[in-house]
Amino acid sequence: MKRIGDIALFLQVLEHGSISAAARHMDLSPAVASQRLKRLETELGLRLLHRTTRRLTPTPEGLALAEEGRPLLDGLTQLGARLQQGSSQVSGLLRVTASAAFGQHYLMPLVSGFLVAHPQVQLRLDLDDRMVDLIAEGYDLAIRIGQLQDSSWVSRRLADNPRVLCASPDYLRRRGLPQQPADLLAHDCIVQSGQGDESGVWRLQDAQGESVRLRVHGRVQSNAGEALRQAALAGLGISRHSLWQVHEDLRAGRLQRVLPQWSLPGSGIHALMPERRLQPARVRMFVEYLADSLAHLPGLQQVENGG
Repeated sequence: MKRIGDIALFLQVLEHGSISAAARHMDLSPAVASQRLKRLETELGLRLLHRTTRRLTPTPEGLALAEEGRPLLDGLTQLGARLQQGSSQVSGLLRVTASAAFGQHYLMPLVSGFLVAHPQVQLRLDLDDRMVDLIAEGYDLAIRIGQLQDSSWVSRRLADNPRVLCASPDYLRRRGLPQQPADLLAHDCIVQSGQGDESGVWRLQDAQGESVRLRVHGRVQSNAGEALRQAALAGLGISRHSLWQVHEDLRAGRLQRVLPQWSLPGSGIHALMPERRLQPARVRMFVEYLADSLAHLPGLQQVENGG
């Protein structure tokens, strides 16, 4: 970028006929302008100007630089103007990654409204439970659920993410309904894998603020939330779920809440972005749209203890 600025200065010198006049036009001191012209000649390994006490004249190389450089600088100026104009309009390709289950249950039904409102936006929505490198893989933002790890990404909390324990009525008829958190140790618990030492660790808190930490066990583990839900529906044990994933099952009686008088630590649904500044309008508008839409959807508000 320094060389581009120096070429622009060189063109101003030719236009105004002197370094001092070009310096005034570009709000530079004559000394700084002279240094920048010398720097440009040194970097190119060419003499661009013949300097005499009376006038400056371009060398043949200087004339060639002026002839070919001016259209390039004009093109860059026009490109910058177009980009600035586009940044205030909602258009272009929006690249989003999200967890598979949440993307299928919530994001896909929501994005249609955004695309109808902004017909110049194209969407690429990749559903994947793995953590991705947004910059390396070319994403504008990621939608992530749970407690955020330390990260250099910018985050925006979109909604709360209440969680519940639940099991099928058939499983609870066979194995009994837990009355206290310690009872979970005698049950098959369906565990989310892939969380390191925290896999199988459940924390619960009662209405008085008393908390309990348990390491539960069971025969089924998976890193995919939808697989855990299917295992619970099949009567394979007690599972821990985000409410959005099981609220319809609870309402229909396919699942039943376990220990409803105890709460689980809350988490959030977040939009993660590489940086806060200079975000395209399509990214800013999409994040605002999600925050407004998710605030009113069922399954993202806490249910009554009775489930």
